[in-house]
Amino acid sequence: MSKTVGAEPVNSIYQWLPSAIDTRIRVVAWLSLVSEIVIVGTGGAVRLTGSGLGCPTWPNCVAGSLVPSQEMGLHGVIEFANRLMTGLIGIIAIAAVVLLWRMRKERKDLFVLAVILGGGVLAQALVGGVTVLTGLNPFIVGFHFTVSLIMVCLATVLVHRVYLAPGPRALVVPVGFAGLAHATSFVVALTVMMGVLTTASGPHSGDAAAGRTGFNAELLQHLHAWPGYATLVLTIVLLAASVRSKLPVRPFIVTLLLIELAQIAIGLLQANLGLPPVLVGLHMVLACVLAAAMTAVVLNLKAPAGVTADLPAAEHERMLG
Repeated sequence: MSKTVGAEPVNSIYQWLPSAIDTRIRVVAWLSLVSEIVIVGTGGAVRLTGSGLGCPTWPNCVAGSLVPSQEMGLHGVIEFANRLMTGLIGIIAIAAVVLLWRMRKERKDLFVLAVILGGGVLAQALVGGVTVLTGLNPFIVGFHFTVSLIMVCLATVLVHRVYLAPGPRALVVPVGFAGLAHATSFVVALTVMMGVLTTASGPHSGDAAAGRTGFNAELLQHLHAWPGYATLVLTIVLLAASVRSKLPVRPFIVTLLLIELAQIAIGLLQANLGLPPVLVGLHMVLACVLAAAMTAVVLNLKAPAGVTADLPAAEHERMLG
């Protein structure tokens, strides 16, 4: 009797879990994406306020205490708040895994993404610890930001797929257009990576005692800008082609273009105003939004195979080039 009674709550919880994609899963997917972007903003605040060593140890904030002491002041509060944000992302990741547990076989793609995002939280926590323990080594800090960008892209994939039926997918754009879109994504990645290196060589180290890469920051600003302008040109070409052929990916390209224009404007402003922290932080956050938008463009080059099967034969042949 006790076994039966004990099994009832477990069975009730299992029955409560979604057996199909519902609002709960979609909300958690969006929370995952938003939180992955927000933590870049809080991490940027840590760096731009010189609070990188506000918690000088890890995993504790100060020796013998998980939370900052009064002596650490505002810097300790800012750094600890960023660590708490990591915990929030971890809770969201666990929620995604739990909600998808019942569908782990039918929607293996979503479950695997949720597990990877959860593992990414642990990895980021460890990298954050190494960052602190190495005294904010600029290359480790840059790697920390790069992993955050990857997490943003993966969360974007999760959001995209919770709105799609499972199964094979096929191109809904011409092959040449798809190739150009992938080339644009490569240039976007190059632009962001050059931005990471430029920031690692600039004045915002996160702490007065933290080292820099030793590279020429002014030269890197130009090397960062060139692929940025190339991305803009490629995106304009993509938009023109998508408008001319009335491709379904057009709204996502418009979004990508608007983000790029904002990034270029902010980049020029911060370079000419002496790198004010607010603009630098906004530039960092928009880099994540840019990565998410580019990922969305690439994802929407394809649709479930049934969509393309409904197209007229002539239209399908045109898309295949």
